[in-house]
Amino acid sequence: MYENITLVKENAVLWLTLNRPDKLNALVGTAREEIFAALTEAGEDESVRAICITGAGKGFCAGGDINYMANLQADNNLAAFEKLLESGRQIVTKVRSIEKPVVAMINGVAAGAGLNLALASDIRIASSSARFSQAFIKIGLHPDWGGTFFLPRLIGTARACEMMFTGDVIDAQTAYQIGLINQVVSDNELRAKTEELLQKLVSRPKQALALAKRAIYQGVEYSLAEALDYETKAQTQCFQSEDAREGIDAFLTRRDPKFK
Repeated sequence: MYENITLVKENAVLWLTLNRPDKLNALVGTAREEIFAALTEAGEDESVRAICITGAGKGFCAGGDINYMANLQADNNLAAFEKLLESGRQIVTKVRSIEKPVVAMINGVAAGAGLNLALASDIRIASSSARFSQAFIKIGLHPDWGGTFFLPRLIGTARACEMMFTGDVIDAQTAYQIGLINQVVSDNELRAKTEELLQKLVSRPKQALALAKRAIYQGVEYSLAEALDYETKAQTQCFQSEDAREGIDAFLTRRDPKFK
């Protein structure tokens, strides 16, 4: 069904793998449309409780395909380039709005748009060999895929300026220390640790998790009063749910909850 990605559904998790390993999963052709379609379908699939985005082979995603962009420049095809930008905008918007946790499992290089796809995800877990770069500046381009929004909020404006102004590559340990990623694990442990995290997420009550995700991202822009208003509405909604009844009863009876 897809040319540039593969999809595997396992234990309530959809594994979305960028599948162009010979090019470090650089985005070309219909890749962007395929990612968006897969995310949209996963968001509507009740059997999917969490999504993991990763890359095939030794890379997560090297960003846009430079050869393809060079061809667009040669043809002066600005319309096609603007279409690429809109596709990236649609993907990161979908990642943030989808009411399920999205985890990026970063197994190698994450550069340019590839890094910003990871930044749009809710949680990032990386192998010790992963590398990160806002590489746009090195080819005279501006960050896209929401990088100027996500990066300063994660690591602060000074570090974001350094990454975006220099395009330098940072290693996984540095990325962890500055707050770019949540966890860094050995290459051999990456899949197992990611699966462990995902199974923890799918065991949580769906409604409460979805509302919390929405609140976190709205809260970045809200005033305290707006955040408190939203919290009141969301908490009231959760309080009346079967999951909350189950969770409270399980706590009082000292057993593990079984959320539906």
